[in-house]
Amino acid sequence: MLKKTILITFFLFISSCGYEPIHSKKNSKDYNFSIDSINFEGDRDVNLRIKKTLNSYILNKKSKSYILDINTVTKKTTISKDAAGNPTNFESFITVTVKVLIGKDIKKNIKIKKKFKYNNNKDKFELKNYERQLKNNWGESITEELIFNISNIQWY
Repeated sequence: MLKKTILITFFLFISSCGYEPIHSKKNSKDYNFSIDSINFEGDRDVNLRIKKTLNSYILNKKSKSYILDINTVTKKTTISKDAAGNPTNFESFITVTVKVLIGKDIKKNIKIKKKFKYNNNKDKFELKNYERQLKNNWGESITEELIFNISNIQWY
């Protein structure tokens, strides 16, 4: 019985699932661009998530090098209220405008919009945590779109 347990444990340590982060330094080398600098304006939470992912593109210098001006705007509106006037449903919007620059020349303007509807929560702490997680998820998906758009820019 002990031999079987050791064998199964050994097998689990030897084999791996092959998990690898999408935006790791190793995978960022597949793209043919780098980022010289990033200037942020707007929502701090979303900007921090975008910056965290794009930092690997700052470290790896390539022949195609861009400067990014990123402006994020988030808005939360109440969709419906109950009989007492308390909000029951919300809708959050985010608009990210990115200017991709080469030197001082604008190479491309990218605009990404997202919206999400969700219900109110009696526990305001849980509601704030949910909204914070929503912004983190938005930051990740926007960064993926942004990287895709930047990698497809034609270099003249």
